[in-house]
Amino acid sequence: MNFDNNGQISVELLLLIGITIIIVISLSNIINTENELNKAMISAENGAYEGISINSLAIYPEETFEEYMNKSQEQLTHTKNIKIIKIDKKIQKTDKYNKTRIQLKVYASSPYINSKEDKESTGDRINYNIRKCISESFNSENLSNALYNPSFTPHYSFTTANVQWI
Repeated sequence: MNFDNNGQISVELLLLIGITIIIVISLSNIINTENELNKAMISAENGAYEGISINSLAIYPEETFEEYMNKSQEQLTHTKNIKIIKIDKKIQKTDKYNKTRIQLKVYASSPYINSKEDKESTGDRINYNIRKCISESFNSENLSNALYNPSFTPHYSFTTANVQWI
């Protein structure tokens, strides 16, 4: 008995290659989206540390420095120790930009920042630097307002909640 197997290996090989390509394309899309979120969270962390560094060293534009001196917020013009405890992300629904909205919340502590105004001012600086760093990482500075609120990535829009002081 002489069986003709010509072409049988080719069909099986093409089927195997086709299924492999479908799996690779599906996985690459999932991995790409997760990589984007990881990059944004790392950028948020870097921005938070940049914000506390600027606040800890009491580096301000001249107008802001004078404003703090006039508003009895002189303690903000001195160096201080600020510690980031954690940054939480809350994934929300799709927003008006057709991107998944993510709200970031920073938990921080400092024995030198006690009043509500000082906490708000320092928290605003931290949140600003978080949004700015995310926008710079994805070259999307021109897509949001001067405060980078919200900041954008290809699939996400990021906002920040008030810093929670512990």
